[in-house]
Amino acid sequence: MEFITPVPTGKGPAESFTGDVWFDVIYAGKEPSRARTNMVRFSPGARTFWHHHVLGQTLHVVSGTALVGTRDGVVFAAQPGETVTCPAGEEHWHGATDDRFMEHLAIWEGDGSSTPETTWLEEVTDEQYHAPRTRRS
Repeated sequence: MEFITPVPTGKGPAESFTGDVWFDVIYAGKEPSRARTNMVRFSPGARTFWHHHVLGQTLHVVSGTALVGTRDGVVFAAQPGETVTCPAGEEHWHGATDDRFMEHLAIWEGDGSSTPETTWLEEVTDEQYHAPRTRRS
């Protein structure tokens, strides 16, 4: 058994996030583990840029409403206690609503190669962010 020494809270970089986002690394597995988990806190209106993960990503909403957008223009609204899985390679974004903070656990895996675990793409437009929201597919 090992207790993990926490690292300081990090600020989401402007080249990957719109608005103010902070994250705490909960777990960054060492080989042979590929597991990664961050607690991510979004200020109202904050969101990621478009991105995708080599092996997918799972988001578990802790507080607030998480918005999760897909390239087909659908924006899902997930509530605390709900979990959303984005398959490997699926381009998506996630963030908070305009009027509330949102926290989620972001869980993903690295693939053990030199390929980045996450590929960051362009900024989500206001039009994409404000698209009609749905509860489930």
